Amino acid sequence: MPKPVVLLAEVLSPATIEALGPDFDVRNVDGTDREALFASLADADAVLIRSATQIDEEALTHAPKLKVVARAGVGLDNVDIKAATTAGVMVVNAPTSNIVSAAELTVGHILSLARRIPAAHASLSAGQWKRSSFTGAELFEKTVGIVGLGRIGALVAARLAAFDMRVVAYDPYVTSARAQQLGVQLLTLDELVAESDFLTIHMPKTPETTGMIGAEQFKAMKPTAFVVNVARGGLIDEEALHAALVAGEIAGAGLDVFTSEPPAEGGTARPLLDLPNVVVTPHLGASTEEAQEKAGVSVARSVRLALGGDLVPDAVNVAGGVIDPYVRPGISLVEKLGQIFAALATSPLTSLDVEVHGELNDYDVSVLKLAALKGVFTNIVSETVSYVNAPLLADQRGIAVRLLKDDVSDEYRNVITLSGALSDGSQLSVSGTLTGPKQSEKLVAINDHALELPIEKHHVVMLYTDRPGIVAVYGQKFGEAGINIAGMQISRLGAGDQALSVLTLDSPVPDDLLDDLRGSIDADLFRQIEITEV
Repeated sequence: MPKPVVLLAEVLSPATIEALGPDFDVRNVDGTDREALFASLADADAVLIRSATQIDEEALTHAPKLKVVARAGVGLDNVDIKAATTAGVMVVNAPTSNIVSAAELTVGHILSLARRIPAAHASLSAGQWKRSSFTGAELFEKTVGIVGLGRIGALVAARLAAFDMRVVAYDPYVTSARAQQLGVQLLTLDELVAESDFLTIHMPKTPETTGMIGAEQFKAMKPTAFVVNVARGGLIDEEALHAALVAGEIAGAGLDVFTSEPPAEGGTARPLLDLPNVVVTPHLGASTEEAQEKAGVSVARSVRLALGGDLVPDAVNVAGGVIDPYVRPGISLVEKLGQIFAALATSPLTSLDVEVHGELNDYDVSVLKLAALKGVFTNIVSETVSYVNAPLLADQRGIAVRLLKDDVSDEYRNVITLSGALSDGSQLSVSGTLTGPKQSEKLVAINDHALELPIEKHHVVMLYTDRPGIVAVYGQKFGEAGINIAGMQISRLGAGDQALSVLTLDSPVPDDLLDDLRGSIDADLFRQIEITEV
């Protein structure tokens, strides 16, 4: 079997390639050369990028085999996540790779502003000795206001607390208990801007946060206060910041990110570069050797997981996350139950409940809902189905999906049931479990009919009125056709009722034989089920 192709569209560290291991055909291309990128994407199972390569809808149309886009960094502005999701392509990044580097750069900017280090350096380099011109301020007992107390904000808080600063924060999603744990006092945004000697922002860029520090906030700040942004360009209103600096409403600013990068002539960021009380760096938040290596190694591991069929904790367009080892064996089972469900459905699905019963009630089993949808759609849609686009396929078809769980399972440690309503008004359910030390996958019920049959590649399911001689009929016809019955189980509710017969076969059954058999036994349901390996 050929190895999966992993395309490196930008320069990545040797540690990244080492983390990929020997199981992949690793190729290189200049991702900024669009024609070369498109040609290379034709065979790629995964592509690793940094910030220069654009993976947009056009690029994705040239990548029919692509399963994962891995961004060795945090920002995903150069990846069309919506188009990737529609194409069933997982998008992963390295969200924690640069958090230490970004926190340390924040502290660096605060120190540079407090002690006027860049200006003093420039003066001395020009041959001047003006000690009295660069009198600074201590951080000791000053107040630092942190807007956004996430992973980076928390690291900044810990580092600045060591300077004996008073640390306050604004974050509407952080509880007072969490803030107390970090040694931080929570304030409203209005209170924070008024009390801070240094204000640093660590928020994601959204429509709600864009420009959240603007003219109103600058007017409320101390004239001796400084503002720092190493998070995302646009969180601070650049025009309002320039006006506040020129008017003396605040003392200075430290900026690593800008609305337009690099700041262009005529843009809102460009005038800020000419002000003496502004310290700027060219988006260096993740530019340390350690952060670059962490990012590359992190996404390499994610690629290994993704191409191995596993869910990836750092996938940004998959609802899932870390999967408990006790839950993991159920993923394959539920995918196969989904395939069985789809094969037995007599009309389109309108709603689906994924019911988890037993000991699994104590675990996060959200991945099983994804597995069920992937199984349901695997053999009934033309596009490739993945954990990424399976929920989208359900949403496009108006299928309501619920995950239900409880601790009640009388016969097995766990039972998982897919129960759905069909557009013809009928209901359908299939149940399965894992048994024994080898965690064998078994089908244990179809509707009200109890079974216990190992799930194999080829099955035939028949529902007919129970009467003598039926088994002999289909046994003879399969024998004459050279099709071996490897296993069989018949379930009925009572004598003379309908019987459900599930056969395990060594090979598929031709359509003409299926039609012949259906008529011979007058079956109400007669379906062949072909399980696609998961």
